[in-house]
Amino acid sequence: MSLRYPRRQQELEKLVQRLGLSPAPSFDWALLDKALTHSTADPQNNYEQLEFVGDAVVKLAAAEFLLETYPQLDVGEFTALRSVLVSDRVLAKIADGYGFDRYLVVGASAQCDRAGRGSRLADAFEAILAVLYLTTHDLTLVRSWLDPHFQELSKEILADPARKNYKAALQNWTQSQLKVLPEYRNQEMSQIHNDPARFESTVWLQGEYLAKSRGRSIKAAQQAAAKKAFMKLSAADAVTDVDESLPVDMPEEVSNSVQVVANGSEGNPEA
Repeated sequence: MSLRYPRRQQELEKLVQRLGLSPAPSFDWALLDKALTHSTADPQNNYEQLEFVGDAVVKLAAAEFLLETYPQLDVGEFTALRSVLVSDRVLAKIADGYGFDRYLVVGASAQCDRAGRGSRLADAFEAILAVLYLTTHDLTLVRSWLDPHFQELSKEILADPARKNYKAALQNWTQSQLKVLPEYRNQEMSQIHNDPARFESTVWLQGEYLAKSRGRSIKAAQQAAAKKAFMKLSAADAVTDVDESLPVDMPEEVSNSVQVVANGSEGNPEA
């Protein structure tokens, strides 16, 4: 389906070519045009709904990629890696590399809003992924050009564990499950430069202690503490799911063992 405006049609065709794609004649160019239209340019016909779909698409694409490429990783590592791969910062960077700015239609107010540029690029990126997904109703058009970006970035993250975003993974979990944010309490334990245990960070959630860890910097200490907290919550969540799935007439000794596993990590902060 071609657009009424030949110049815009040509612009979008150039973008698709830059993505390395060859869409079928039935490709919906009007939907792609909508994916690259900001609400300040058209309050009714803009990318907001497509962005909603694209948010789910990029997470699914990243999950499939990680499962196929790194089957040896556990779920906690999958979640931490994916939180980086699908972050607005990463998506905006990829979009910027393809020159999305020149194709994105925005109103005057957005043009003056330089601070919101990254968010607009990430949103448009997700909207375009939605268009590609809706074209075939699978990830064929999405992963064919997105996987190389995931491949490069995931290698960088795995080579530098400090870049694994367990803080983001923990925040996503607490927001989705409890609608609250974790709290980090930091303390300098040593004034020796490059001391691997110079800073200590403890994670608290709704006034309850979760975990603590140390690092060369506050950021490193927080990431390490967030990893412990995330793993702890993920494990407890899994045990809760198992507990709820057990039959009502389950033997008492089995029920007690499940409760011990679920509660065994509680107590005072570890030494």
